[in-house]
Amino acid sequence: MSIQQKTPLHVRLSEEFMRRIASGDWPPGFQLPSEAELCREFGTSRGPIRQALAFLRSEGAVTGGRGRPPMVRSSVPTQSFSTFNSFTEWATGIGKKPGQRTLEVARREASPEAADALDLAPGTTVVEILRVRYLDQVPAMIERTTFVLEVGRKLFDFDTDSGSIFAYLKEQGVDLHSARHTIDAVAASDEDAELLEQPEGTPLLRERRVTRSADGQPLEYSEDRYLPALTNFTIDNTVERRAALVRIHTDPGSHGPASAKGAPA
Repeated sequence: MSIQQKTPLHVRLSEEFMRRIASGDWPPGFQLPSEAELCREFGTSRGPIRQALAFLRSEGAVTGGRGRPPMVRSSVPTQSFSTFNSFTEWATGIGKKPGQRTLEVARREASPEAADALDLAPGTTVVEILRVRYLDQVPAMIERTTFVLEVGRKLFDFDTDSGSIFAYLKEQGVDLHSARHTIDAVAASDEDAELLEQPEGTPLLRERRVTRSADGQPLEYSEDRYLPALTNFTIDNTVERRAALVRIHTDPGSHGPASAKGAPA
């Protein structure tokens, strides 16, 4: 494991453990080494080891606890709120090969919904992106994203088929600090059905996201549509750390389902 002294030890340990799971060194059903064995391997005390294992449990990567040894989970891929902003990071973390196919990167006037979400005046120019995201080469999600022009114009110098847009923008110094998510269910439109290779009307999980800078400026609005057979979402609460989750009941006249809003830690 590489040593990066500025990063807390338990974070480096959790990254190493997730790497072993993603690479198959620790395959599904594998029983992790004991805390004592991990302490010896990494030359540390039990505290950082336990913190790293707790992170793996919160991510749904391992099962166990209360006297049961931790084991690598084997289940339907689950995306937690802590990795919500990066499909690539999540897919890699669960041992899947992420992929993407870009259909469009374009400057145009913001849609009314995007303008409202980004606090922009009607007719403001933005950058829109349409991509299909894959898990092990299988279509899993449609990504329709709108960036404010100052941020989105950076993507014209980036191969959007090469990987994570968020990772690239962070490397460029863009302050993608926090996000608010709304999750509900929709039926696949004609375009959704074609891109996901599913029948029209297939139920999809829709996640709408507004990402802001540290000073609260909205930078990105996205509407992502997932096949629920390939992914679902989890949020973990503890007595010590309660995630900001609010259940919203939509107007029955809108024919929309109940949704949930939350902000990742």
